[in-house]
Amino acid sequence: MAKKLRITQTGSVIDRPLRQKATIKALGLGRPNYNVIHNDTPQIRGMIKKVSHLVKVEELEA
Repeated sequence: MAKKLRITQTGSVIDRPLRQKATIKALGLGRPNYNVIHNDTPQIRGMIKKVSHLVKVEELEA
C-alpha cells in the first residue's frame, strides 16, 4: 500500500508571495492548524518543499 502524509499548516499565508499562497491552496489547506492527508507522491513532496516553512509533515502507515 502507498504511504500517506498528514500535512498540517503551521504558518499564515498573509504577506507571502502569490506562488506560496497558491501552493497552500492546491494542497487543500487554508489556515493555520488545518490538516489534510495525501498520498506520498513526488508531486506532493515538491509542493511541500516549496512551502516547508509553513507546514509540518507526518508520515502515516496505510
